[in-house]
Amino acid sequence: MRSNGSTLILTDYDVRALLPVAACIDVMADALAEVARGTSTLPLRTVLRLAGTSNVFASMPAVHGAGAHGSIGAKVITVFPGNQDTPYDSHIGAVLLFDAEHGRLLAIADASSITAIRTAAVSGLATRLLARHDAAELALLGAGVLAVPHIEAMCAVRSIARVRLWSRSESRVQRLAAKLHLPGIEIIVADSAKSAVLNADIVCTITSARTPVLEGHWLAPGTHVNAVGASVRD
Repeated sequence: MRSNGSTLILTDYDVRALLPVAACIDVMADALAEVARGTSTLPLRTVLRLAGTSNVFASMPAVHGAGAHGSIGAKVITVFPGNQDTPYDSHIGAVLLFDAEHGRLLAIADASSITAIRTAAVSGLATRLLARHDAAELALLGAGVLAVPHIEAMCAVRSIARVRLWSRSESRVQRLAAKLHLPGIEIIVADSAKSAVLNADIVCTITSARTPVLEGHWLAPGTHVNAVGASVRD
């Protein structure tokens, strides 16, 4: 973390240290309530497709309050799905924070980490409100950057006993399983999406797949589903 005059610059490391997924769940509960009350404005995002590709450039503005007690923000980001096989994240960009009194730029923060944490936190909030209180079996379909924060979010709101992992990429799901250290929680790598989902209490779809990976008849009655995935058409 460093300051450029009056502007705070937050790296990926800074964001993850200052905004744990569990804490962000309550932050998102407040933010969504503000939007519902009309005290925050969240217009539709602008998304530009790069010609001849599946890549996009997007901007997402928001305004909270007014004057000395208000703030203005925008996330400016690229989404390159093909980056999953490169050293780069699929979502790369920055979040800009301004004050609403004089329009000063207060902070620039890494958008990749904020996107992953915020997305998982909203899934955590939905699970806290909607999943059965005794939900303990978690299935994750996808093993990318959203996997670990989603596991953290689910564990923050329910007493998870077992996590079943599946991904279209065998190497990626094996790497994910190897780096998970969750005392008291069993980690299983499933051989198919169906076997991961069967009898699960909570299912998180966190894959960028453009074709369906989850079929409704696999789900047991009362299963809670957090459907997270591709945000643009193929």
